[in-house]
Amino acid sequence: MLAIKYLEGVMEFLKRIKETQQENIEAAAERISQAIIEGHTLYAFGCSHSSLPVEDIFYRAGGLMLVNPIFAPGLSLDVRPPTFTSNMERLEGYGEMLLERVPIKEGDVLILVSVSGRNAVPIEMARAAKERGMIVIGVTSMQYTTQVSSRHSSGKKMYEFADVVLDNQAPLGDAILELAGVPQKFCPISGITSTAILHALMAETVEKLVAKGFTPPVYLAANVEGGQEWNARMLKEYKDRILYM
Repeated sequence: MLAIKYLEGVMEFLKRIKETQQENIEAAAERISQAIIEGHTLYAFGCSHSSLPVEDIFYRAGGLMLVNPIFAPGLSLDVRPPTFTSNMERLEGYGEMLLERVPIKEGDVLILVSVSGRNAVPIEMARAAKERGMIVIGVTSMQYTTQVSSRHSSGKKMYEFADVVLDNQAPLGDAILELAGVPQKFCPISGITSTAILHALMAETVEKLVAKGFTPPVYLAANVEGGQEWNARMLKEYKDRILYM
């Protein structure tokens, strides 16, 4: 059954991440936790499908409240036709414009997710963030990004501007299944691996914050008793670094 083969593939890719990315996850969590301790803000961004892992660590039960997503007009999957998002992601100048809308400051952290890392928006956001003194954490596929050319006039890829790179291990083209009669591979893996990496990163960040004597604000499920009250109290306490409210 291909369903089983896909699930086995998921487990294999997650095993690869466990075996190869622990050091990088720890390094990224150290940078994020120290920035939070010092009063800085945590941001995260991805284009179209790469925004989904970002959304999965934002405003949800058990999630770190301090994750501020950057949403971009024209780059969400509710746009019609969805092919418009592919064109927008390649538009030079747009990435810098997006970052200019955000009240970033030197020492803040930006998590960027881009599987191929070749398009203009994530490249420009990474570059602009570095120029402004931000810490850049890149989530990408090193196998993928090193086998494709840059679509930006600089010739650079997103990962080249990152302080720490987290490799989601996705293969070139992303899909992992094959079947006679289907001319191309199907069923992508990067959504699962990128999301797993980001949750692992949040887990490590929480652990490091506690070790540094900082109690991290974490969402309690609003559907359990006391959840709404807890969340309201934490949102008020950390309102200086929770910008999405």
